[in-house]
Amino acid sequence: MTALDAAQQNKHQSRLNWGTRTIFLINGLGMSAWAPLVPFARDRLQLSGASLGALLLCLGIGSLAAMPVTGTLVARFGCRQVMCFSTLLVLMMMPLLATADSHLVMAAALMLFGAGLGMLDVAMNYQAVQVEQAADKPMMSGFHGFFSLGGILGAGTVSLLLSQSFTPLAATLVVMAVMLLLLLWRLPVLMNERLHQPDQPWLVIPRGWVAFLGLLCFILFLAEGAVLDWGALLLLQNPKMSPAWAGLGYAVFSVAMTLGRFSGDKIIQRFGRYPVMLTGALTAAAGMSLAVWLPWPEIALLAFLLVGFGLSNTVPMLFNAAGNQQDMPANLAISAMTTLGYAGILSGPALIGFISQWISLSGAFLAIALLLLAVAASARKVAQ
Repeated sequence: MTALDAAQQNKHQSRLNWGTRTIFLINGLGMSAWAPLVPFARDRLQLSGASLGALLLCLGIGSLAAMPVTGTLVARFGCRQVMCFSTLLVLMMMPLLATADSHLVMAAALMLFGAGLGMLDVAMNYQAVQVEQAADKPMMSGFHGFFSLGGILGAGTVSLLLSQSFTPLAATLVVMAVMLLLLLWRLPVLMNERLHQPDQPWLVIPRGWVAFLGLLCFILFLAEGAVLDWGALLLLQNPKMSPAWAGLGYAVFSVAMTLGRFSGDKIIQRFGRYPVMLTGALTAAAGMSLAVWLPWPEIALLAFLLVGFGLSNTVPMLFNAAGNQQDMPANLAISAMTTLGYAGILSGPALIGFISQWISLSGAFLAIALLLLAVAASARKVAQ
């Protein structure tokens, strides 16, 4: 290979890297922009708590319905087409989320919004695996770091605009414009290769090692959902904890996860996948336990810092493992594992609520800590 060929190859790889990072950023922006709109939707539709919960379930149902078939869509049409279509679907639904005044319209919009996000999630992780393999170095944690960054920027931007008297629609349009510009900017450099496997089934059941990876992904997403949905309530069990401090729990977790992911690739390259997977799961388990046991409010917040750092690189390494196993085609494996992972987020609040009713909320968090120890026990196999 001549120096010119090497330079051109490096330039192409760099464009692929940044195109993939941008897609992860777009997904994070779109998903998080919805969160500040939830109270407005509740008031606009005059929803009770139970009705709001049922409506929010539509988003998860849409994602879970779309994810299993996305692997086959990627094989038939290529990553670029699937990511473009799914992003446009998300963008088309966002104005409806900000303005719909009918329960039926909002439910349909949330379902299609979730479907778009789910398809984008599977396609972008498949592209990330291919780009990482081509680069021959750890990159997955950094890609997921851009998703986390998008989450912070999306929710923060919409919240800031709403606080400055922007209407929900106007605030949403600002984020939509940014997402569309980013998509148009990076679309030409996204992967477009098709797998030429027209006989792939539309719906696959994970088997062998992929099924086990899906179970691990379920546990990790369950832990993440526990901090999001129940973390503040856990902290408020301490009589010394104020509601304002308790609300910081998820913010601390999110910042730690973002920082952990942006530093994760270099850490994996330095120490290897097994030590990072092992210490990550153990750190997250320790954080879950300390959140229950520590009596000091300020120190208890540090427990969620540990959970964030611990979980930050574990999920990206599962996607790497799914993309490199031999039991199933990579596109189908990533599709199946992502579906099982999101089932953890979707069912997590109900599972934790059931356990807290049966034992206690503290007991539910300790149960998740035990599950994270099981992830740690699997670290060597995942890292192979």
